[in-house]
This record gives sequence, structure tokens and C-alpha cells, in this order.
Amino acid sequence: MQKEGMVALIAVAMFLFAVYNAVTLPPSPTEQLRDNYRIIFFHLPSAITSFTAFTVTLVSSILYLIKNDFKYDLISKNSAKSGFFFITAALISGSIWSNVAWGAYWNWDPRQTTVLILWFVYAAYFALRESIDTPSDRARVSSIYAIFAYVTVPLAYISTRIFFSLHPQVAEIDVKIGMPLGVGIISFILLFYVYVSVNYRIDRIEEVMLGE
Repeated sequence: MQKEGMVALIAVAMFLFAVYNAVTLPPSPTEQLRDNYRIIFFHLPSAITSFTAFTVTLVSSILYLIKNDFKYDLISKNSAKSGFFFITAALISGSIWSNVAWGAYWNWDPRQTTVLILWFVYAAYFALRESIDTPSDRARVSSIYAIFAYVTVPLAYISTRIFFSLHPQVAEIDVKIGMPLGVGIISFILLFYVYVSVNYRIDRIEEVMLGE
């Protein structure tokens, strides 16, 4: 796991770089936001990484159904688990932003609502996996479910475009904000890769041990 360790160190270094640049930015000119806007440097990377993770879950699920290779089921499971962690972080940080910007932790805004639906759909994915004992049946049913569950990802993304939303729409981002934000997003995606890679190897080792 030497490669994963190196990637993790790079990801942490990039994240710290992003955090340093984020906290040294001047406060927002909006009195209501001031320093609170900095939560976006955690919220947006979490949301984007979760969408990336669920996309990997979708592709892995399709590949499992095509090739009937359990490695794709393991990738799908671990990717979904990582995505679930990140979308939970996005929900929590988004609620904090909502309280600061809109006066309440929850406003039933289209983005908040569709992301909450997404959260429950993928929570059900893990409940489904736990309810099936036979590995082949579990992999097949979970893959089919994951394919249909993915519809909640684009729904959450486009919700602010098809419904009236309080969620901010940003056409352009200043480079002073965009640079640390981009670095933060990349660092989270690298951490996602490390998590999936390490847990995939652990699952493979457990399979061998159980096989023996």
C-alpha cells in the first residue's frame, strides 16, 4: 500500500494548502456572511467528491453485470461507502451555511431536499446489501439497485436549475477563491481514491482468508 500512502500524503498536503489559502482570504463584504463563507471550501469539495464516488459506483455496477467479476462489486461497494461519507459531510456543512445565509438549518430548498433524497437512497443501498447473504445474489441485486439509484445524482445537481432555489448560483469565481477551491476538490478526490483502493485490498485479503 505504499502507493496509496504517497497519494494520501499528497492529498493531505494539498488540503492543508487549500485550507491555509482559504483562511487567509479577506472576509466577505456581506455583513451576514463575513468569515462564514469559508465553509464553501469544505462543502463544495465534499459534494463534488460524493458525486464522483457515486458515478464510480454506477460504472462498477454496470461492469459487474457485464463481466460477472466480483472485483467490480467490491469497488462499487467501497466507492458508494466513500460517497456516502462525503454526501453526509456536504449535507451537514450545507445546513450550517443555510443557517447563516437563510436563517434556518433546513429550508426545504430544492438542492437540500434532493440531496437528502439521495442520502436516503444510498443508505438503503447498504441496508439492501446487508439483507442478502449469498455473495452472487448480493452483488447482482446491489448492482441493479445502484444503477437505478444513480438518477438521484443528476437530479440533485440540476435541481437548482429546474426549481426556484435559494442556493447560490455562481457564474464566475475569482482566481483567489477558485485556486484553493480547486486544490481542495482534487485533494478530496485523491482521498476518495485512497479509501477505495485500501478497502478494496482489505476485502480481497478477507476473501482469500475466508476461502482458506
